[in-house]
This record gives sequence, C-alpha cells and structure tokens, in this order.
Amino acid sequence: MVDSQAVKNTCNASTQSKGYCCYKATNGIKRHLAVDSLGFPLFTHCTKANISDDVGLIEMFKENLAYFRNKPLDSGKTTVLLDNGYHPERIQKALENSYPEIMDKIEFKLSPKPSKQEKLAQGQSGFVPLKARWVIERTNAWVERCKSLVKNFERSLENANTKLKFCFIRLIILRIASLI
Repeated sequence: MVDSQAVKNTCNASTQSKGYCCYKATNGIKRHLAVDSLGFPLFTHCTKANISDDVGLIEMFKENLAYFRNKPLDSGKTTVLLDNGYHPERIQKALENSYPEIMDKIEFKLSPKPSKQEKLAQGQSGFVPLKARWVIERTNAWVERCKSLVKNFERSLENANTKLKFCFIRLIILRIASLI
C-alpha cells in the first residue's frame, strides 16, 4: 500500500523544503510511504508539499529500483494498492521508462471506493472506513506519535526522510523487544 501525508513546516524549515499542497491546504512537505500488509515500511520518501502524489511515488520507486531488479520473476507479482488520488497509467509509463521489466514484477490496483448506492444498501452514509486502506492510515498514526515528526522541523528533505526512517527503526525495535 502506498500513500502520502502532508505535514506543516515550522519556522526552522528551509525554503528548499517548502511547498504548498492545495488539496490539503498545507505549507510544508509530503511524506510518501510504501508499507507491507502489516503496516511496516518498505520505502519512504519526502518531497515538497506541492509535488503530486504520482510524482512522489515515481521518485520513491525509482530510488528503490534495486529492490525490484533483485525480485525474482517466478515469485509472482506484488500488488501495490493505491487510493483514488493516484493515476496508475501515468505511474506505470514513468516506471517502465526507467526499468522496462518492472511491470512483470508489480501491478497497481486502485482501492475500492463504495458508491453512494452501496453505502445506502448497507445503511451507511458519509465517510466509510475501508479495511485495506486503514493499514497505511494506522502507519501514518504511528508516525504522528513521534513527537519530532508531528511537524517538519528539518532544514532539508534528506534529513526529514532520515528522521522518518529512524522513527520506523525505533518502532520495529520496540515491537521486537516486546516479544522477548
């Protein structure tokens, strides 16, 4: 599953990491995450907030092409679940330009979005949580628990991404420690 999260900048953040996300009305950065089915991170990437979700996902996957190159063809395709803000055709074309065989190893699937009629048939209205999508939303909530990641305090996007990775390392170590 992949998703992005817009995060506000503080006064400490530099101009190189500032962008305005019109969709979420946020002046700051976007954190792009790819997680497994348990919500643990596979890839992270930080961009200015004005970068679209599609472009951020493409950059994140291009940074991690070695992962896809080393994945054996006989292990089956990995399904990447996208929300409806992404455009799979655009992403696929851009990735195939960098690594033509990547679509033999992954496939994109849009997360199902219930229609108004389906909601009414089930007696629901308004916002309805989707089971698969909540895995990545829970991961975003884990990030929000790290006090230093509630806002972007970093002067560069690289530092912001490194801090995000440290948060996940801490989280995984705490999970392992609780098993011992």
